[in-house]
Amino acid sequence: MKGPDAEVRRAAAARLAALATPPGALGRLGDLAVWWAACQGVVPPRPPAQVRLAIFAGDHGVAAHGVSAFPAEITRAMVSTFEAGRAGVNALADAHGVHVRVVDVGVDDETSGPWKVRRGSGAIHLEDALTRDETARAFEVGARVAHEEIAAGAELLLSGDMGIGNTTPAAALVAAGLGLPAEEVVGRGTGVDDAGLARKTAVVDTALRRAGERAADPVETLTALGSADLAASTAYLLTAARSGVPVLLDGLMAVACALTADRIEPGVADWCAAGHRSTEPAQSLALDKLGLVPLLDLGLRLGEGSGAVAAVPLVRSAAALLADVALLTELGGA
Repeated sequence: MKGPDAEVRRAAAARLAALATPPGALGRLGDLAVWWAACQGVVPPRPPAQVRLAIFAGDHGVAAHGVSAFPAEITRAMVSTFEAGRAGVNALADAHGVHVRVVDVGVDDETSGPWKVRRGSGAIHLEDALTRDETARAFEVGARVAHEEIAAGAELLLSGDMGIGNTTPAAALVAAGLGLPAEEVVGRGTGVDDAGLARKTAVVDTALRRAGERAADPVETLTALGSADLAASTAYLLTAARSGVPVLLDGLMAVACALTADRIEPGVADWCAAGHRSTEPAQSLALDKLGLVPLLDLGLRLGEGSGAVAAVPLVRSAAALLADVALLTELGGA
């Protein structure tokens, strides 16, 4: 996979060093500016005007097995709230000029939209999440959504999630991708108590043992341990990277999908920046593997793409600094 422009990266780093600021004074914003310039292929870079978020929604069979603090019915209710523009991520998106799109890939209800692969995904400790055909269809959905968002002018893509129980398959994807046991990756999700955490860990442990050697293949991992929405999100991120469009990642689900996409085609991570650090251990472990350091660490665990949206102003700020701060050579007699 072709990565961000290395020559532009060097030129951006040189410009950063030549700014009328003390060396290293811009900290992580300087690093972000260099990455953004390399992704755009131009120095100085333009702040992203067209930022577009796709929220991939789906239900998960594990939600019926005590792994979540909320019932599965909340998924459909929240999808309706997104569509009405009244969820937390909508408020952030409105504040920062981010376009929001909701993609129902696997919500367990009677609706049958153009993106629906199935009603809910299998309980991964008992059965595969998807059939191979359903995984392929979910990949088609994610790729088509990415192409449509790029055609609409997206300069920066964000991936969000909605699905009660989704931190369980996401943790399983990370465990499979990193070769780690369940107890190292499982977190409390939406806030399960100690008994719920124990059940969730047991579910992931059983799922990993059931998948066995299939976990060595990233697409088989999605079929056995993922879900329709997570498979679609993986394809969305993979397609963005193949198209040379940078991505700002959200929490565990987005990062688990980015890890899986990078397993499918190494180099995806080069097109990604991490919006924030979630409270889930699997997210931090996957970010370390991908070589990404989160821009924000606010204790967020809302999901929806909210952490990525909250970090969008930092990308714009970084681009503005690299473009608009005077160079040392422009200071005259100073």
